[in-house]
Amino acid sequence: MKIGYFLHEQCQFLGAVFGERVIDLTGVPWGGSHPFLQRLTDLFRTENFSTHLFQSLYAEGKDREDLWHDIGCLTYLPLFIPGKIICLGLNYEKHAREGGREAPEEPIYFEKAVTAMIAHGQTVLYPDGLGRVDPEPELAVIIGKRAQKVSEAAAREYIAGYTILNDVTARDIQAKDIRNRQPWYRSKSIDTFCPVGPWIVTADEIDPLAPLHIQLRVNGEARQDGTTADLIFKIPTLIATISSLITLEAGDIISTGTPSGIAPVYPGDIMEIEIERIGVLRNPIGAASGR
Repeated sequence: MKIGYFLHEQCQFLGAVFGERVIDLTGVPWGGSHPFLQRLTDLFRTENFSTHLFQSLYAEGKDREDLWHDIGCLTYLPLFIPGKIICLGLNYEKHAREGGREAPEEPIYFEKAVTAMIAHGQTVLYPDGLGRVDPEPELAVIIGKRAQKVSEAAAREYIAGYTILNDVTARDIQAKDIRNRQPWYRSKSIDTFCPVGPWIVTADEIDPLAPLHIQLRVNGEARQDGTTADLIFKIPTLIATISSLITLEAGDIISTGTPSGIAPVYPGDIMEIEIERIGVLRNPIGAASGR
Protein backbone atom coordinates (compact mmCIF):
# COMPACT_ATOMS: atom_id res chain seq x y z
CA MET A 1 0.00 0.00 0.00
CA LYS A 2 0.95 3.65 -0.45
CA ILE A 3 0.66 5.48 2.87
CA GLY A 4 0.90 9.27 3.06
CA TYR A 5 0.21 12.19 5.37
CA PHE A 6 -2.13 14.86 4.03
CA LEU A 7 -3.99 18.08 4.78
CA HIS A 8 -7.62 18.67 3.79
CA GLU A 9 -9.54 21.76 4.94
CA GLN A 10 -7.20 22.30 7.93
CA CYS A 11 -7.47 18.65 8.99
CA GLN A 12 -4.37 16.45 8.92
CA PHE A 13 -4.81 12.77 8.26
CA LEU A 14 -3.05 9.53 7.43
CA GLY A 15 -4.21 8.22 4.07
CA ALA A 16 -3.86 5.22 1.76
CA VAL A 17 -3.49 6.14 -1.90
CA PHE A 18 -5.37 4.28 -4.63
CA GLY A 19 -4.74 5.88 -7.99
CA GLU A 20 -6.21 9.38 -7.87
CA ARG A 21 -8.14 8.83 -4.65
CA VAL A 22 -7.06 8.73 -1.02
CA ILE A 23 -8.91 7.15 1.90
CA ASP A 24 -8.61 8.82 5.29
CA LEU A 25 -7.47 6.03 7.62
CA THR A 26 -7.39 8.39 10.60
CA GLY A 27 -11.18 8.31 10.67
CA VAL A 28 -11.34 4.54 11.10
CA PRO A 29 -11.37 3.12 14.68
CA TRP A 30 -8.31 1.08 15.54
CA GLY A 31 -8.63 -1.87 17.89
CA GLY A 32 -12.36 -1.56 18.49
CA SER A 33 -13.02 1.46 20.69
CA HIS A 34 -9.46 2.81 20.64
CA PRO A 35 -8.89 5.90 18.46
CA PHE A 36 -6.46 5.46 15.62
CA LEU A 37 -3.03 7.04 16.07
CA GLN A 38 -3.11 10.04 13.79
CA ARG A 39 0.56 10.47 12.96
CA LEU A 40 3.00 8.17 11.23
CA THR A 41 5.61 9.34 13.73
CA ASP A 42 3.55 7.77 16.52
CA LEU A 43 3.20 4.52 14.60
CA PHE A 44 6.94 4.25 14.12
CA ARG A 45 7.79 5.13 17.71
CA THR A 46 5.48 2.39 18.95
CA GLU A 47 6.59 -0.02 16.19
CA ASN A 48 3.00 -0.29 14.96
CA PHE A 49 3.61 0.62 11.32
CA SER A 50 2.47 -2.48 9.45
CA THR A 51 0.79 -3.51 6.22
CA HIS A 52 -1.65 -5.64 8.22
CA LEU A 53 -2.83 -2.60 10.20
CA PHE A 54 -3.39 -0.51 7.08
CA GLN A 55 -5.19 -3.30 5.28
CA SER A 56 -7.48 -3.81 8.29
CA LEU A 57 -8.29 -0.10 8.47
CA TYR A 58 -8.94 0.02 4.75
CA ALA A 59 -11.30 -2.95 4.97
CA GLU A 60 -13.22 -1.24 7.78
CA GLY A 61 -13.54 2.12 6.04
CA LYS A 62 -13.56 1.47 2.28
CA ASP A 63 -17.34 1.71 1.93
CA ARG A 64 -17.58 5.07 3.73
CA GLU A 65 -17.70 7.70 1.03
CA ASP A 66 -17.02 10.46 3.58
CA LEU A 67 -13.50 9.08 4.07
CA TRP A 68 -12.50 9.34 0.41
CA HIS A 69 -10.79 12.39 -1.19
CA ASP A 70 -9.54 13.27 -4.65
CA ILE A 71 -5.77 13.46 -4.42
CA GLY A 72 -5.68 16.74 -6.35
CA CYS A 73 -7.58 18.45 -3.53
CA LEU A 74 -5.02 17.51 -0.87
CA THR A 75 -1.83 19.12 0.38
CA TYR A 76 1.09 16.78 1.11
CA LEU A 77 2.67 17.04 4.55
CA PRO A 78 6.06 15.76 5.73
CA LEU A 79 5.51 12.06 6.27
CA PHE A 80 6.93 11.73 9.78
CA ILE A 81 9.83 12.80 11.99
CA PRO A 82 12.62 10.24 11.64
CA GLY A 83 15.11 9.59 14.39
CA LYS A 84 18.02 9.51 11.92
CA ILE A 85 18.53 10.14 8.22
CA ILE A 86 21.55 8.10 7.15
CA CYS A 87 22.74 8.66 3.59
CA LEU A 88 25.16 6.68 1.45
CA GLY A 89 28.00 8.34 -0.40
CA LEU A 90 29.40 7.06 -3.70
CA ASN A 91 27.16 3.99 -3.77
CA TYR A 92 27.05 3.97 -7.60
CA GLU A 93 30.38 3.38 -9.32
CA LYS A 94 29.78 5.86 -12.16
CA HIS A 95 28.82 8.57 -9.67
CA ALA A 96 32.05 7.97 -7.74
CA ARG A 97 34.07 8.26 -10.93
CA GLU A 98 32.39 11.47 -12.08
CA GLY A 99 33.59 13.01 -8.82
CA GLY A 100 37.12 11.81 -9.45
CA ARG A 101 37.03 9.03 -6.86
CA GLU A 102 37.25 5.27 -6.89
CA ALA A 103 34.32 3.08 -5.89
CA PRO A 104 34.52 2.54 -2.11
CA GLU A 105 35.51 -0.82 -0.64
CA GLU A 106 33.02 -0.42 2.21
CA PRO A 107 29.90 1.76 2.61
CA ILE A 108 30.46 5.48 3.16
CA TYR A 109 27.63 6.91 5.20
CA PHE A 110 26.82 10.27 6.72
CA GLU A 111 23.85 11.89 8.42
CA LYS A 112 21.48 14.54 7.15
CA ALA A 113 19.66 16.79 9.66
CA VAL A 114 16.06 15.83 10.37
CA THR A 115 15.17 19.55 10.28
CA ALA A 116 16.05 19.65 6.56
CA MET A 117 13.11 17.37 5.70
CA ILE A 118 10.19 18.73 3.66
CA ALA A 119 7.23 17.19 1.82
CA HIS A 120 6.34 16.56 -1.80
CA GLY A 121 5.38 19.88 -3.39
CA GLN A 122 7.12 22.08 -0.83
CA THR A 123 9.83 24.52 -1.94
CA VAL A 124 13.55 23.94 -1.57
CA LEU A 125 14.93 27.34 -0.54
CA TYR A 126 18.20 28.45 -2.14
CA PRO A 127 20.04 30.91 0.18
CA ASP A 128 21.80 33.89 -1.40
CA GLY A 129 25.49 33.38 -2.06
CA LEU A 130 25.41 29.64 -1.42
CA GLY A 131 27.03 28.68 -4.70
CA ARG A 132 26.28 25.52 -6.62
CA VAL A 133 23.35 23.38 -5.43
CA ASP A 134 22.77 19.86 -6.78
CA PRO A 135 19.78 17.54 -6.38
CA GLU A 136 20.51 13.85 -5.83
CA PRO A 137 17.69 11.34 -6.50
CA GLU A 138 17.78 8.39 -4.12
CA LEU A 139 15.79 5.33 -3.10
CA ALA A 140 15.17 5.54 0.66
CA VAL A 141 14.49 2.61 2.99
CA ILE A 142 12.52 3.10 6.20
CA ILE A 143 13.27 0.90 9.19
CA GLY A 144 10.25 -0.71 10.87
CA LYS A 145 11.68 -2.02 14.14
CA ARG A 146 14.77 -1.77 16.31
CA ALA A 147 17.73 -3.28 14.48
CA GLN A 148 21.02 -4.12 16.14
CA LYS A 149 23.66 -6.42 14.62
CA VAL A 150 21.22 -7.66 11.97
CA SER A 151 22.43 -10.20 9.42
CA GLU A 152 22.00 -9.62 5.69
CA ALA A 153 19.72 -12.67 5.54
CA ALA A 154 17.38 -11.17 8.13
CA ALA A 155 17.57 -7.55 6.94
CA ARG A 156 14.29 -7.46 5.01
CA GLU A 157 12.38 -8.28 8.24
CA TYR A 158 13.36 -4.84 9.52
CA ILE A 159 12.09 -2.83 6.55
CA ALA A 160 8.81 -0.93 6.98
CA GLY A 161 8.73 0.52 3.50
CA TYR A 162 10.32 2.61 0.78
CA THR A 163 10.11 6.20 -0.39
CA ILE A 164 12.04 8.77 -2.45
CA LEU A 165 14.61 11.16 -0.98
CA ASN A 166 16.24 14.12 -2.72
CA ASP A 167 19.67 14.57 -1.12
CA VAL A 168 20.00 18.24 -2.07
CA THR A 169 23.62 19.29 -1.60
CA ALA A 170 25.43 22.62 -1.36
CA ARG A 171 28.25 21.42 -3.61
CA ASP A 172 30.69 24.31 -3.11
CA ILE A 173 30.46 23.98 0.67
CA GLN A 174 30.88 20.22 0.41
CA ALA A 175 33.99 20.63 -1.78
CA LYS A 176 35.48 23.07 0.74
CA ASP A 177 34.82 20.70 3.62
CA ILE A 178 36.33 17.78 1.71
CA ARG A 179 39.48 19.83 1.05
CA ASN A 180 39.69 20.64 4.76
CA ARG A 181 38.99 17.01 5.71
CA GLN A 182 35.79 18.03 7.45
CA PRO A 183 32.47 16.13 7.43
CA TRP A 184 29.74 16.77 4.85
CA TYR A 185 27.05 17.50 7.43
CA ARG A 186 26.48 21.22 6.83
CA SER A 187 26.40 20.96 3.02
CA LYS A 188 23.73 18.26 3.29
CA SER A 189 21.64 19.65 6.15
CA ILE A 190 20.60 23.16 5.14
CA ASP A 191 16.93 23.84 5.88
CA THR A 192 14.62 22.38 3.16
CA PHE A 193 17.48 20.37 1.59
CA CYS A 194 15.81 16.99 2.21
CA PRO A 195 12.55 16.49 0.29
CA VAL A 196 11.05 13.08 1.09
CA GLY A 197 7.90 11.48 -0.33
CA PRO A 198 5.39 11.61 -1.79
CA TRP A 199 4.35 8.61 0.35
CA ILE A 200 5.66 5.35 1.78
CA VAL A 201 5.24 2.13 -0.19
CA THR A 202 4.93 -0.70 2.32
CA ALA A 203 7.65 -3.36 2.39
CA ASP A 204 5.46 -6.14 1.00
CA GLU A 205 5.25 -4.27 -2.33
CA ILE A 206 8.98 -4.18 -3.15
CA ASP A 207 11.77 -6.74 -2.84
CA PRO A 208 14.89 -5.06 -1.38
CA LEU A 209 16.99 -6.58 -4.18
CA ALA A 210 14.57 -5.67 -6.99
CA PRO A 211 16.08 -3.43 -9.70
CA LEU A 212 14.13 -0.15 -9.79
CA HIS A 213 14.44 2.50 -12.47
CA ILE A 214 15.32 5.91 -11.01
CA GLN A 215 15.25 9.21 -12.89
CA LEU A 216 15.71 12.89 -12.06
CA ARG A 217 14.06 15.45 -14.32
CA VAL A 218 14.64 19.21 -14.07
CA ASN A 219 12.03 21.32 -15.85
CA GLY A 220 10.95 18.16 -17.65
CA GLU A 221 14.44 17.30 -18.95
CA ALA A 222 16.05 14.05 -17.79
CA ARG A 223 19.28 14.70 -15.88
CA GLN A 224 20.02 11.43 -14.06
CA ASP A 225 18.81 8.06 -15.24
CA GLY A 226 19.80 4.80 -13.60
CA THR A 227 18.75 1.65 -11.83
CA THR A 228 19.16 0.43 -8.29
CA ALA A 229 20.59 -2.76 -9.82
CA ASP A 230 23.84 -0.74 -10.00
CA LEU A 231 24.03 -0.10 -6.26
CA ILE A 232 27.49 -1.12 -5.06
CA PHE A 233 26.17 -2.03 -1.62
CA LYS A 234 22.65 -3.47 -1.70
CA ILE A 235 19.98 -2.74 0.87
CA PRO A 236 20.47 -5.89 3.02
CA THR A 237 24.22 -5.17 3.14
CA LEU A 238 23.59 -1.58 4.21
CA ILE A 239 21.23 -2.58 7.02
CA ALA A 240 23.67 -5.23 8.25
CA THR A 241 26.71 -2.97 8.03
CA ILE A 242 25.14 0.04 9.71
CA SER A 243 23.39 -1.96 12.45
CA SER A 244 26.65 -3.74 13.31
CA LEU A 245 27.83 -0.50 14.91
CA ILE A 246 24.83 1.83 15.10
CA THR A 247 21.44 0.75 16.41
CA LEU A 248 18.67 1.53 13.94
CA GLU A 249 15.27 2.46 15.34
CA ALA A 250 11.81 2.28 13.82
CA GLY A 251 11.36 5.31 11.59
CA ASP A 252 15.04 5.76 10.75
CA ILE A 253 15.73 6.42 7.07
CA ILE A 254 18.57 4.94 5.03
CA SER A 255 19.02 6.73 1.70
CA THR A 256 20.92 4.49 -0.69
CA GLY A 257 22.88 6.94 -2.85
CA THR A 258 22.52 8.65 -6.22
CA PRO A 259 23.38 7.51 -9.77
CA SER A 260 25.70 9.47 -12.06
CA GLY A 261 24.79 12.67 -13.90
CA ILE A 262 24.78 15.29 -11.15
CA ALA A 263 24.25 18.90 -12.27
CA PRO A 264 23.21 22.16 -10.58
CA VAL A 265 19.75 23.64 -10.17
CA TYR A 266 18.63 27.25 -9.69
CA PRO A 267 15.66 29.21 -8.30
CA GLY A 268 12.69 28.74 -10.59
CA ASP A 269 13.59 25.15 -11.50
CA ILE A 270 11.24 22.23 -10.86
CA MET A 271 12.81 18.95 -9.73
CA GLU A 272 11.02 15.64 -10.29
CA ILE A 273 12.37 12.32 -9.08
CA GLU A 274 10.59 9.22 -10.32
CA ILE A 275 11.32 5.77 -8.96
CA GLU A 276 9.65 2.72 -10.41
CA ARG A 277 6.84 1.26 -8.23
CA ILE A 278 6.93 4.25 -5.88
CA GLY A 279 5.93 7.39 -7.77
CA VAL A 280 7.15 10.95 -8.33
CA LEU A 281 8.61 13.37 -5.78
CA ARG A 282 8.27 16.92 -7.10
CA ASN A 283 9.71 20.09 -5.55
CA PRO A 284 10.37 23.59 -6.88
CA ILE A 285 13.49 25.63 -6.11
CA GLY A 286 12.94 29.11 -4.69
CA ALA A 287 15.19 31.95 -3.56
CA ALA A 288 15.56 32.18 0.22
CA SER A 289 16.17 35.95 0.36
CA GLY A 290 14.67 37.53 3.45
CA ARG A 291 14.36 34.32 5.43
